[in-house]
Amino acid sequence: MKDIFMNIIVPMLVFAAVGGLFGLLLGWLSQVFAVQIDERVEKVTEMLPGYNCGACGSPGCAQFAEKVVSGEADPVLCKPGKQDMRDKIKAYLHEATKNAQNNTESKTFT
Repeated sequence: MKDIFMNIIVPMLVFAAVGGLFGLLLGWLSQVFAVQIDERVEKVTEMLPGYNCGACGSPGCAQFAEKVVSGEADPVLCKPGKQDMRDKIKAYLHEATKNAQNNTESKTFT
């Protein structure tokens, strides 16, 4: 009975404890090193044609959307995009900027 306990149960408990510790460590590290993604970039990426052609000077639509949101590029640079798409992107970014400013102002007064 002592052999079963020392050869099977103790190693199982040790592995379970080590696995639990690593699981907790990974959970904590995922919170500490979490990358905050700007939801405006995702929305603008969805509005782009999605060809990833590189005609705008960016390697793909996601990188171009990052530049548009940061103000480094204009939606006009997207060659396959139509004027309707450009207008939607500009209107969305204008609205998102206005909402962000309103949220900032309301937080400062609270």
